[in-house]
Amino acid sequence: MPAAYEPDNIFAKILRGEVPCYKIYEDEVALAFLDIMPRIDGHTLVIPKFPARTLLDADTEGLGRLIQRVQKVARAVKDAFRAEGLSLMQFNEQAGGQVIFHLHFHILPRWEGVELRPAHNGRMEDPAVLEANRAKIVAAITGAA
Repeated sequence: MPAAYEPDNIFAKILRGEVPCYKIYEDEVALAFLDIMPRIDGHTLVIPKFPARTLLDADTEGLGRLIQRVQKVARAVKDAFRAEGLSLMQFNEQAGGQVIFHLHFHILPRWEGVELRPAHNGRMEDPAVLEANRAKIVAAITGAA
């Protein structure tokens, strides 16, 4: 039996406005924001507003609408950072590498020869850097870039 969705996870708290974030994009389906411990500059997360622990227990209609937002945000991240490519990561359950049990997609801009920083290293990025990166992506997503 799959584990149940837990409404007190950090992403649910962000959705409820109980925890702040560096918001990139929001609509009725999804919220996109910067990872505060980025593996690379521009590391962005996209989460659904509907409760889903993993990809496998998400409503398929909602998932289809969510992936459209993931694509929109991914294009903006790539453009904002003039990236050569993107890594899109999505983990399911602890054995699959999931740490926060609310469905989410990682968008990481990539360049040849540039390695990712270690995951979950406990080092939070400087708020000024996060704000500058947020502004770049927001400008790209709104067409102001």
